[in-house]
This record gives sequence, C-alpha cells and structure tokens, in this order.
Amino acid sequence: MFTLIAGPCVIESEENVMQIAKELKKITDDLGIEYYFKASFDKANRTSIYSYRGPGLTEGLKILKKVKDTCGLRIVTDIHEHCQAEPASKVADILQIPAFLCRQTDLLVAAAKTGKTINVKKAQFLAPWDMKNVVKKLEESGNNHIMLCERGTTFGYNTLVVDMTSIIEMKKFGYPVIFDATHSVQKPGGKGDATGGNREYVEYLAKAAIAVGTDGLFLEVHPEPDEAKSDGPNMIPLLELRALLERLIKVYGSIQ
Repeated sequence: MFTLIAGPCVIESEENVMQIAKELKKITDDLGIEYYFKASFDKANRTSIYSYRGPGLTEGLKILKKVKDTCGLRIVTDIHEHCQAEPASKVADILQIPAFLCRQTDLLVAAAKTGKTINVKKAQFLAPWDMKNVVKKLEESGNNHIMLCERGTTFGYNTLVVDMTSIIEMKKFGYPVIFDATHSVQKPGGKGDATGGNREYVEYLAKAAIAVGTDGLFLEVHPEPDEAKSDGPNMIPLLELRALLERLIKVYGSIQ
C-alpha cells in the first residue's frame, strides 16, 4: 500500500488539529494505509505579511506532541530555519523541507544531523535531475533516510504544471518519491495577496502519480477548506477524503 502524508496546511488551533487527526487515523486504519499526520507550526513563506502563519515553534510542537501521544500517529512537520531542526526532531518522525528552501545547505545539514527521515520537496524552479545535489548534501551530512517530493513546476506566471516523468527521474536516486497532489494544483500568488488553486484536479493528478509509480501521496485536508487560514483552494474537504482514498486504492491495486 502507498504511504499517505496528510493533514491541515497549518495548525489553526488544538481543537481543529485533533479533530482532523482523529478522523484521519480512523480512515487510514480502516483502509490499511501507512499514515503520517502533517501540519505546520509556522508558514514562513506566505504570500502576504498579513497572512496567518501558525502558533509558532513552541506551541505548535506542543500540539503536535498531543496528536502523537493521544492518537498514536507519526508526525511530519516542516522547518524553515536550521535552528528549528533539533527541537522539531524531538516530536516529528519526518522533517519536511519546503520547496522554496530545498537548496539551503545549512537547513539541509541541520535536518540531516538529527538522524530523522527528511522529506525534501522539489523546488518549483528545479529540474528533477537537479535534486541529485540536494540528495548529496543530505548523504554527505550522514543521513540516508531520505524522501523526495514532487509538487509541480513553475509554468509561466501564477501557474504550475506537473510532469509525471519527474517522479520516475527522482526514483532513480534510490529513495522513495512522494507526490504532493494538493500543492500541485496551486496557483501561486493567484489571488493577489494569497495563493489560489483548483482542488477539482487533485484526484486526477493523484491517480496519474500512482500509475507511474509514486511511493506515496501528500494531501492537505480540512473540515472546511474554504474557511481555512492557509491553502484553502487546494485542500480536500475532510468529509470527502475516505471516498477519495478508496478510489485511489483501486488504482493502486490495478497496477500491482
């Protein structure tokens, strides 16, 4: 079965996070999916300075630890600065490197030195074969617990396009490749002071990624995406997730 990384874009509140985590655990347990809960304690790359960023490192990790302890879930969270790597590693099972920061050497080295699995999102401006240098930085820092993540490539202004051969190319490095189906339908800066997106394409891209051999999926989920404080236009409504995963499992089963 494929691996699933899913959760809200950012921690909005402890109540919101716990609601999502409990429902996702139930769904993935029922469907037999290997699952990691993902949420960000800080979104340092928001379009506008006025955009909501999250509760911050200390409070955010406290909430994520409650998810881990209460629901028995493994945790993924992203870091934006090298000084966040060590404290985040005390809670997270996977440290995620945002796409815009995937070439930041100090960040990669600090993450690698925690010994945790590192999920690196391929930058929107990078060719898949150029991720070899990112992989090398992690390996040379003593860590080969690596995952790579495809999340679309810049295609003109405010637009992304997904080249599914990117998954095939990055798998040649010998590490698992995750497909980020929700960020791949973003329209960066498309709303002027916020990022837009089109969630109706998520399922189609996820099916295509499974068909070409992705090792897992990344999906952002929210009870009310249109009311979410970050990434609402591309997130999956929580009530629709089970049915979506059931359809994706059928695709996965048909190609095994």
